[in-house]
Amino acid sequence: MRFLRGELRITLLDAGSLRLDGGAMFGVVPRPLWERERAPDDRNRIRLGMNLLLIEDGRRRILVDTGAGTKWDDRHRDIYGLEPKTAEEMLAPAGVSPGQIDLVVNTHLHFDHAGGNTERNARGEIVAAFPNARYVVQRGEVETARSANDRTRASYLPENFEPLLAEGRFELVDGHVPIGAGIELWPAPGHTPHMQLPVLVSPEGTVAFLADLVPTASHVPYPYVMGYDLEPLLTLATKRRILPEAAREGWLLVFEHDDEMPWATLVEKDGRLRAQAVDPGA
Repeated sequence: MRFLRGELRITLLDAGSLRLDGGAMFGVVPRPLWERERAPDDRNRIRLGMNLLLIEDGRRRILVDTGAGTKWDDRHRDIYGLEPKTAEEMLAPAGVSPGQIDLVVNTHLHFDHAGGNTERNARGEIVAAFPNARYVVQRGEVETARSANDRTRASYLPENFEPLLAEGRFELVDGHVPIGAGIELWPAPGHTPHMQLPVLVSPEGTVAFLADLVPTASHVPYPYVMGYDLEPLLTLATKRRILPEAAREGWLLVFEHDDEMPWATLVEKDGRLRAQAVDPGA
């Protein structure tokens, strides 16, 4: 789906899907509650999309996150139920090639968001999947990834970012920064200490890519915080800071992992915020 918002042309891209444990995806929320929203398979996994954004401002093509990529062995493809797409496959509906991407924004460096940063070439070498692009991420996110521990090591895979750091392809930023006219990066700590959200601001309204702050529409309620979050109480505080403004001002939201409702606005019902599906191109 492609639409215009101010001077920006925005396209939703599909990087494939994966399956993660439903209990881990909903943290302390009991299964009888979350399985009403997301039915698990026989291995207790729920299916998740990998929705990305392509933003074109007339000068640059900016890709937000890169999915899980294709550098996986059969064992891990099975564990995570991975059905990833190559860079060429996910960009094809937009009529764009990987070499035409100018900037890649990584919300954070977990494998399902930055795995497509790199790929293996015909010789088996790991190279940039977007050969002409710069990559941007929070400086603190790189520090977190490089100091991975027993709790975080499975999510931060060095092959997704170290080759690019070694080549000087990353631009490291600190905090709230603009990266173009109407395009801002907002700190959103909790899932990781230095996750960032691309927020697009124009007179026609605001578009926010929520990454793993609110991975699916089912995660809008404040207590619905993933077990994967490194600082869940900080996630809660970040949601309470951002979501009321999004509801009040009618922001268009992108849920990165929702395979059924990638776009939504927020409405209040019975004193609680809920996602309402919308068609931004309508």
